[in-house]
Amino acid sequence: MNKDALFFDLDGTLIDSEPGILGGIAHALEVLGHAPLPREKLLPWIGPPLRDSFDTLFAGDADRIERAIAVYRDRYDAIGWREHTVYAGVAAAIATLHADGRTLAVVTSKNERFARRIVEALPFGDAFATVVGASDDGARRYKRELIAEALSRLALPAARCTMIGDRRMDMEGARQHAMRAIGVLWGFGSADELREAGADRVVDSPAALVAAVG
Repeated sequence: MNKDALFFDLDGTLIDSEPGILGGIAHALEVLGHAPLPREKLLPWIGPPLRDSFDTLFAGDADRIERAIAVYRDRYDAIGWREHTVYAGVAAAIATLHADGRTLAVVTSKNERFARRIVEALPFGDAFATVVGASDDGARRYKRELIAEALSRLALPAARCTMIGDRRMDMEGARQHAMRAIGVLWGFGSADELREAGADRVVDSPAALVAAVG
């Protein structure tokens, strides 16, 4: 029997990308003349599409939203994409799952160009069959759409795939495709958030994740 393919979120699941993301947001706010926001206000921005967070902050002002995204991307392109660390145990978990013959993919709401650059630079990046991220124009940015794109690229049925992530959007996206969903606790979400969003399992370490995928 074929084993489930595994779709991994990136930020908060494979890497701790807080420095690059929050640094980019802070830079964009400064350039646009907006008052700085404290870390606790910005942490929830990690996970959802960035465009949506700027949309809320700037009350739908399209010009400011687009400028903020452009400024953010300029900094991220220069330095932000490198400002991350791999969570302890993740490399070993990916190596184990890859050696087990699993099809692995990254499915993230991060811009796909940046996501590919990050994954290709990871020591275990070659383990992933594809990297699916948000389109440049933001038309494809929600987890439901990103998962659909991954299923299409890999020609896989949703019933044979599992979504793994640290935020409710990962769990909700999986549910919208009737996929199995596993939440991880070393990222930016909580156990309550993940369970309420429909996680089948919640794990607290990469080793526990390997055991949970079965």
